[in-house]
Amino acid sequence: MLYHTMEIAGLKRDLPICKVSDDLYIGAFVIFGDVELTEHCAAALLKKAPAYDYLITAEAKGIPLIHEMARQSGQNKYLLARKAPKLYMNNVLEVSVHSITTAREQHLYLDGEDAALMRGKRILIIDDEDDILEFVRYNLQREGYEVFTARDGAEGVARALEVHPHLILLDRMMPR
Repeated sequence: MLYHTMEIAGLKRDLPICKVSDDLYIGAFVIFGDVELTEHCAAALLKKAPAYDYLITAEAKGIPLIHEMARQSGQNKYLLARKAPKLYMNNVLEVSVHSITTAREQHLYLDGEDAALMRGKRILIIDDEDDILEFVRYNLQREGYEVFTARDGAEGVARALEVHPHLILLDRMMPR
C-alpha cells in the first residue's frame, strides 16, 4: 500500500492512499484509535473556530473529534447526525447526502430536540461537493435555519469571520 506522510496538528502521520475513482485518490485520514491525534486536532480546531453555540458531526468518523472538542472547551453537549433513526429519537429531521468514502447516497438523521436547539441559529456549511452543499443548504433552510455556504476551507474561514455562525458543518476532506 502507498502512503502519504503529512503533518496534522503538529503530529506526523502516514495516510494510506485510497482510490476513490479512476482519476481520484485520497490520503485517508483515520482518527479512530489515535488518542494523541484526536487531542491535538481538537485543540487546533478550537483555536481556529469562531464563536459557536453547538458542535455537530455526522456519525461515525467525526465522533471522537467532536467529543474531544466538547471536552476541551467545557461543553456538556454536542449534536450527532445518525446514519439511522434511533428508537429514542422524536420528530426526526432527515437529510440525504452523497458520501465520498462510500461513494453512494446515505441518509443522516437528527433528533427533533437537537434540531430545535439549532433553530434560529446561523449555520455555516463548508463543503467542496456542490450536490452535498446545496442539498444540506436546501433542507436546513426549509426547516427555518439561516444558512451560509462556502466551497473550500479558506472561503469557509472568511465566511465564518463575516457572519459569525452559531454552528459550522464542515467536510473534513477538502481543498484549501
